[in-house]
Amino acid sequence: MGGGITVYLSAAYLAPLHYYARMLAAEKVFIEQHDHYLKQTYRNRCQIVAANGVISLSIPVDKGDLLKCPMREIRISSHSDWQTLHWRSLVAAYNSSPFFEYYADEFISFFEKPWKYLFDFDIALQEKILSLMEIAPSISFTEDFRSVFDGADLDLRESIHPKKRAEDDSAYRIVPYYQVFEQRFGFVPNMSILDLLFNMGPETPLILHQMIQ
Repeated sequence: MGGGITVYLSAAYLAPLHYYARMLAAEKVFIEQHDHYLKQTYRNRCQIVAANGVISLSIPVDKGDLLKCPMREIRISSHSDWQTLHWRSLVAAYNSSPFFEYYADEFISFFEKPWKYLFDFDIALQEKILSLMEIAPSISFTEDFRSVFDGADLDLRESIHPKKRAEDDSAYRIVPYYQVFEQRFGFVPNMSILDLLFNMGPETPLILHQMIQ
């Protein structure tokens, strides 16, 4: 555990390894649900390594909800077949990975049934991933928006971001592991948690723990 540190995280779609490493190293985790939705964050996108390199998978949201709308109330757009596209992309990227076949049936339903709210979808996926890793961090949801933090609490809600380097977190370190396309692109760090899970299976939590110094 994280020596008494409480970490605040945003909700995230198949979050990157930095996110899960920080979650596992904390004693207590709060998932923010009262922040205003921000575009181009992990709230509605993830990154995976595919045959042509790194690709981003983004969940479309209803544009009418975006103006100062709490994340908890953001609706997923029903005007796009994004679920089929995302699942096909995951299959194409990881079908030949060592553990894809083992875990695939656990995830396919998330890309078949309709979801109304982005937050609900993100959290349901997170709960499934934690269950598959057989770990149970102490997670709560915020009751209101907090803007001031003391030394015992760590605000990572906006610092874990697609445009920010995970290595800028002094407590985080890159731990290489097997990737399907490593011979083509070299090792690509801080991809979606599914990259680690599909490639390394039961070793996933052990590798995540090594990422926080």
